[in-house]
Amino acid sequence: MNYKSIKKIAAAFCLAVFSSVAAQTTDNRTLMQEANKQSVDGNYAEAIKKYESILDAGYENATLYYNLGYAYYKSGQLSKAIVNLERAKRLSPNDEDIQHNLDIAYSQTVDKIDELRPVFFVRWIESFKRLLSSDAWGAAFVVCLTLLFACIFAFLFAKSTAFRKLGFFAGIAMVLFCIVSFSFASSLSNEQTDRSVAVISTPSVTVTTSPDDNGTELVVLHEGTKVNILSRIGEWCEVRLSDGNVGWINEKDLEMI
Repeated sequence: MNYKSIKKIAAAFCLAVFSSVAAQTTDNRTLMQEANKQSVDGNYAEAIKKYESILDAGYENATLYYNLGYAYYKSGQLSKAIVNLERAKRLSPNDEDIQHNLDIAYSQTVDKIDELRPVFFVRWIESFKRLLSSDAWGAAFVVCLTLLFACIFAFLFAKSTAFRKLGFFAGIAMVLFCIVSFSFASSLSNEQTDRSVAVISTPSVTVTTSPDDNGTELVVLHEGTKVNILSRIGEWCEVRLSDGNVGWINEKDLEMI
């Protein structure tokens, strides 16, 4: 086989892959439009099937999860509505529409657990972190790192004492900015891939003191309540509630966000 033949085969292969991806994207877009129409018409069961088929094809974004969560909510499936709205929020944390609908969904849950609020400066840091996305903080880190090298260059090679002082103090500031932007980018990225948060998916479930059915009952939780998973033993999950209490729940009663 000569070089020209190899080039033709490679080109044909690339064209086939590109065509397949383009066709799949078109199919997903068509399915999305059909699902949206079904949802608008009130055919939520059909809309859910189409949205889920798009997810099964490996495609996801905040809008898809938001629309799916809305369809589940309108069809009366509260826990699945919350799960998908939370997934949408994870991908688009600053979207006000997603947060508004999440608030409405959580208002329908039975359990009203007092949430432990962090101290004020932790809340301030969290709010500041969420001003930008993980990608934006990553870009800020690259910019700050570039400026840091410029400051180091100015400090080492500038002939003027004033420029050297400026390079020194600006360099310290850039180091701090690099640390902050990198930390925020990493934290937000980890949140998007974190699978330690779940929602109660059954009408009610008993939280026990040990990972078995004979454990002492701590509290009964109901559909839609969010918990944090701390550890696992077999089919049992150690969870922490928003008020700080810790207990065990069978994994079958949970759906991961």
